[in-house]
Amino acid sequence: MSTQHPVIAVTGSSGAGTSFVKRAFENIFRREGVNAAVIEGDSFHSITRADFKKKSQEIADFSHFGPKANDFHALEKLFRAYSEHGGGQKRYYLHNEEEAVFHQQRLTEMGIPCTAGSGEFTPWEDIEKDTDILFYEGLHGMVRDDTENKEHGGYDVASHVDLGIGVVPSVNLEWIQKIKRDNAERGYDPKDTVDTILRRMPDYINHITPQFSNTHINFQRVPTVDTSNPFIARDIPTPDESFVVIRFADPKRFNIDFPYLLSMIQNSFMSRRNSIVVPGGKMVLAMELILNPIIHEMIKDK
Repeated sequence: MSTQHPVIAVTGSSGAGTSFVKRAFENIFRREGVNAAVIEGDSFHSITRADFKKKSQEIADFSHFGPKANDFHALEKLFRAYSEHGGGQKRYYLHNEEEAVFHQQRLTEMGIPCTAGSGEFTPWEDIEKDTDILFYEGLHGMVRDDTENKEHGGYDVASHVDLGIGVVPSVNLEWIQKIKRDNAERGYDPKDTVDTILRRMPDYINHITPQFSNTHINFQRVPTVDTSNPFIARDIPTPDESFVVIRFADPKRFNIDFPYLLSMIQNSFMSRRNSIVVPGGKMVLAMELILNPIIHEMIKDK
């Protein structure tokens, strides 16, 4: 961890809503004048889209959730390097041809040859100089494994994170969101998405959920409507049909003022000494009230 070069990681499984939290941080960074080095979690996959499809056919439980399809050692190396001297290397995973064209042109102008296409990776490049914070958003910002397996174990990404945020919907809600998102945005048949959920389950249990014991703050959305069968749900529960449970591993670490939060967020209440529950529609307000002072103090301490 580093006061001079802090690392923030927002982590959650696919479809959990980490992109939504990323936008909240972007608003805070803009107001506070923070120059952040943004790291996309997909860029630390270890194989291309074509290779992933091939291995998925060969290995029954092969998934993007586990160490076989990711380079956690490289991610830890980046976090360590940034915390020590504010540097390190990053790359981009190209989700589509539009991204491929954009980065090919950008890197060519920088004098870095790039011919990567959709489903592939750009070459590694240095993180921009003089940034205030490293901000990671993806699947594995708080992973750790103390096994001695040099290929797939022996990494501790979480130890280099100064602020770890978990985005953790209740599991049925998470599945509803993923099924609906994959169908609407990617055209996937719901049955194919369910097959993906089943294939990922071992890695989900072993490598995704343990992260939420390492995070500093968790935001967990819990629906107040029946989601007992997520595979036939027609709609994603709206914010007004849910509560958000916000858990702090150590409230004193960030000087969390619970009386102030309770006074500012209507209909909120304490469920435990380190947890506050807010209406789903107040999630953005809660994030602003909680995270803005933390970021402000980080920059002040620098």
